[in-house]
Amino acid sequence: MSSHPPVFATLGCRLNAYETEAIREMTASAGLDDAVVVNTCAVTAEAVRKSRQEIRRLRRQNPTAKLIVTGCAAQTEPDSFAAMDEVDHVIGNTEKMQPETWAGMAADFIGTSEKVQVDDIMSVTETAGHLIDGFGTRSRAYVQVQNGCDHRCTFCIIPYGRGNSRSVPAGVVVDQIKRLVDKGFNEVVLTGVDLTSWGADLPAAPKLGDLVMRILKLVPDLPRLRISSIDSIEVDENLMQAIATENRLMPHLHLSLQHGDDLILKRMKRRHLREDAIRFVNEAIKLRPDITFGADIIAGFPTETDAHFENSLKLVDDCHLTWLHVFPYSRREGTPAAKIPSQVDGKLIKVRAARLRSAGERRVAAHLTGQLGKTHNVLMENPHMGRTEQFAEVVFETPQPEGRIVKARISGVSGQQLQAVVV
Repeated sequence: MSSHPPVFATLGCRLNAYETEAIREMTASAGLDDAVVVNTCAVTAEAVRKSRQEIRRLRRQNPTAKLIVTGCAAQTEPDSFAAMDEVDHVIGNTEKMQPETWAGMAADFIGTSEKVQVDDIMSVTETAGHLIDGFGTRSRAYVQVQNGCDHRCTFCIIPYGRGNSRSVPAGVVVDQIKRLVDKGFNEVVLTGVDLTSWGADLPAAPKLGDLVMRILKLVPDLPRLRISSIDSIEVDENLMQAIATENRLMPHLHLSLQHGDDLILKRMKRRHLREDAIRFVNEAIKLRPDITFGADIIAGFPTETDAHFENSLKLVDDCHLTWLHVFPYSRREGTPAAKIPSQVDGKLIKVRAARLRSAGERRVAAHLTGQLGKTHNVLMENPHMGRTEQFAEVVFETPQPEGRIVKARISGVSGQQLQAVVV
């Protein structure tokens, strides 16, 4: 009987996608065949539902394969996934990053491995140094520098899926980025679960800004460095210095804001207030006038009144937000917010989420129109589409080499994309 290479499915965040690439390499080394690996997400109840849906779909498509479930939902709800008829094995977030887990799966295809291998994620003190050289497109590589989270926001299950914050040492990060630049990557994105907490668990407790400055200094050939989602209240002086002085640090920050009303922020157990977010954004714009901001915002958190929601809606303009990720609140069992008695009606949550998205679309349109006639350095993701320094998509009629940075003049706007000609 012929064997087939494993099938992979990833739900959720960029970090999960990164880790799926590590699992792909480990299963190949272990010689694991005829398997389906589903890397699940637990960020919302809807994400868990989609994970189950994907498991059932893949089981129908691969009736004889060994089906292995891992990721955050597997970590937080191992027994409920183990109870699914479609599932053969449930593996925790720590176990999925250990080569011996996959070697064990490959060696033991008769099915005597224990069905659930999920340890206490809170006891994990190190980030597995799985450095994937070049995950992403051929133009942009992602480097995981941090995992886990020490904060306990009342809506969030992620710390129970990812554990406490752990950092990859700066020297290890710099060495990997040097390898990526040698391979021809023109942009590197630093990723993590709570990126601005990087360094707190390392000797001398360096900050994210120290890491950014070190990368830019020690890897002078790296054209573009990008940071994924950050908590603005934790931004340090060196990171502000890098924003102000380092052109190779891309002028685009995605902020974990979550809400625009102080009372709701307190009930979420966030560490910033509305004014803190506005002050940070204004300071960053003063240092780097061409900077753009994205943000995560939750609609319909328990107890959210019309007035609270209006403060979130106003925050879109007050914080000059362009790229919005809007999350309709969904009750997540096991979180303090799920126990709050005043839950907002589901239909109203949908209406509020739609209004936030519409405000975001208006800001995107204004940003794109403002680029007309300007010149940008565009990193090509495929022959016809690339991204500006601020992460806007740019399309070209004439194909350009993938992975190359091209100088282009913005000639038009089409939907949510810019049109450009090479200068």
